[in-house]
Amino acid sequence: MQRVGVIPARWKSRRFPGKPLADILGKSLVQRTYEQAAQSQLLDALVVATDDHRILDHVHSFGGKAFMTSESCPTGTDRTAEVIGSHFPEAEIVVNLQGDEPLLDPRVIDTLIEKLEATPDALLTTPVTRILDREEVANPSIVKCVFDSFGRALYFSRAPIPYSHFQKEMPDAYRHIGVYCFRREFLFTYQTLLEGPLQRAEDLEQLKILEMGKPIHVCLVEEGGVGVDTPEELKKVEEILCKENISSSQVVSSPL
Repeated sequence: MQRVGVIPARWKSRRFPGKPLADILGKSLVQRTYEQAAQSQLLDALVVATDDHRILDHVHSFGGKAFMTSESCPTGTDRTAEVIGSHFPEAEIVVNLQGDEPLLDPRVIDTLIEKLEATPDALLTTPVTRILDREEVANPSIVKCVFDSFGRALYFSRAPIPYSHFQKEMPDAYRHIGVYCFRREFLFTYQTLLEGPLQRAEDLEQLKILEMGKPIHVCLVEEGGVGVDTPEELKKVEEILCKENISSSQVVSSPL
């Protein structure tokens, strides 16, 4: 069973053009993301999927693997599927990573793979982490997730969920980390799912899976890393790297 990790990386970011090649203490964002993911113990292959030759050439320059994809790919998942369909006919497990997660603990990747392989009815797995800062619960940029006692997602939202009606005891809230571990066949099925009203309302692509009645299994992890959507967040990553020297203190808990 071949397990392949794919890092979609496009040049034309709305808020941060050229983001994959942005410098972080001497290395590009995409290089740091690649090197973190390459520490996974369970991935058999790792590639970058891009629509820009500047990114392609840069990945090759630091010894990484990369493939060009169509500029018409609407999402990173479509870019991932194109690479898998064209270059990895034997891949059975596909991890769709984020190109802007340079601090994602590679053990998160392994946790997702382990849970998918141990759960016969699972089509995909994705990580969540407990929100410690209550101000983040109200932040619409942070996607929250609620799940059942079997570790299956009930809903994802930009709004505060779960909501405490009496405001006496605030329930735990969990942040979704946008990494997905697919079974091969469902990766291609996913592309055919139609956009639903919940997806449009929340602007969250994964909701179309729940709207079609398909399960999403979540893994609870201790630390979710730091995503980079803006130049300001890039500085935050630099501060963390300077302070912790590429922190090795992130610990992943057992899957739900």
